[in-house]
Amino acid sequence: MEIIEDGLLLRPWRDTDADAVHRACQDPDIQRWTTVPRPYLPEHAHGFVTELSGRAWAEGTGAPLAVCDPVTGDLLGSCGLVSIAGGTGEIGYWTAPWARGRGVTVRAARALARWSFDTLGLRRLVWQAEVGNHASRLVALRAGFRIDGRLRLADPAPGGAADGWVGSLLPGEVPAPGATGPAGPGTLAARRAAVFGRPQPTLFATAGAGELPLRPMEERDLDAVVETCRDPETIRWTTVPDPYERADAQWYRGFSREAWARGDAACYVLADPDDRYAGSIDLRLSPADPLLADVGFMTAPAARGRGYMPAALAALSAWGFTTLGLARIEWKANVGNTASRRVAEKAGFAFEGTARGGVQHRGERVDAWVAALLAEDLT
Repeated sequence: MEIIEDGLLLRPWRDTDADAVHRACQDPDIQRWTTVPRPYLPEHAHGFVTELSGRAWAEGTGAPLAVCDPVTGDLLGSCGLVSIAGGTGEIGYWTAPWARGRGVTVRAARALARWSFDTLGLRRLVWQAEVGNHASRLVALRAGFRIDGRLRLADPAPGGAADGWVGSLLPGEVPAPGATGPAGPGTLAARRAAVFGRPQPTLFATAGAGELPLRPMEERDLDAVVETCRDPETIRWTTVPDPYERADAQWYRGFSREAWARGDAACYVLADPDDRYAGSIDLRLSPADPLLADVGFMTAPAARGRGYMPAALAALSAWGFTTLGLARIEWKANVGNTASRRVAEKAGFAFEGTARGGVQHRGERVDAWVAALLAEDLT
C-alpha cells in the first residue's frame, strides 16, 4: 500500500531504508524522545525495517510507514501506527534531521490519520509523548489531535519525565491537506507548544538607565535564594518553608525547570546589573482558563527599594501577553503586604478589591488584595 498526499509518499519500510534509518536515529532528539535503542547500531535499523515492521503488518498489530519524497524517494521520517487494537490506533513519528522545518510530519500525520479512518475503519487515534516533548506535541496539535491530559508512563526513559501527555483524534477532525493549523483554542495551544519547546529565554527589564536580566535559576543563585527565604519579611508574607534550607532552593530550581517543560509556568531569577540574584518572579498559567495567569515574586533584602521588581513584573507581563497570548494577569497578596502592592501598582496593575479568605496562608484562609493587568492596558 501507499499513501500519496500533500507532497509526501508514505509506504511500508524496505530493506534499502536501513542505512538512512541508522543515520537519522543518531540524532540526539530522536534518541532523547523516542524508544529507539541507545546507542543505535546498524543492526537495529536493519532489524526494524526487515523484521519488526513486517511482523506488525503481518499480524495486524501496527502499520509502520516510511515518509518519503515522492519524486526523489529520499527518506524524510517515520510516521505510522505503533499499535492497533479495538478500533483504536496509536500514532508514532519522528522526523529525519535533514527534513525538519518543512512541516513534513504534520502533513504525514494528517495523511496517516485520514487513511486510518477511511481505509482501516478505525474509530479513534491516540497520541502519547513524554512531558516536555513540545515538538511532538506541536505536530499532534497541528494534525488535529486534542490534548486530553497527562498520565503516568509505564516505562519512563532513563533521566526523563515520569509523566506523559495524551491526546486523541476522531474521524472528521483531521484538518484538510494544506490547512495552516488548528483553529480556535488549538491555535493558542500550538503557539505555546512552540514557545515552551525551546529553551527558556532570557528577558530584560529596564530600571533607570540600566537593564536587568530575567533568567532561569542557576546553581550560583542558591545561597542568595536561601538568604532571601530566611528573611523575616519573606517568611511573613509568602508560603516558603520555614525554616528554609538549601535543599528547598535546590528543589525549587528543579521544579522551575519542570514547570517550563510542562508549559505550566515561567519561573525567573531577577538579576541586578552585575548579574547577581536580586529576586524571583513566576508567571503561572491557569489550568482552568487558557487566557489567565497569575504572578508571584519576592525581592532579595539588599535589592529592595531600587525599582527592580516593578520593572521585572512589567517586562514579564508584557512577554506573557505578546508571546503566550494571555488576556489577563492577576496579582494577589495578603492584606497588609503594602510592599508587594506597591510593586504591582507601579507595574500598571489596577487594584480591584479584597477577596475575603482569598488565599491559603500557613494553615489558614486569609483575606487577599487583588489586582490585575489586561492585555489592552499595554496598548
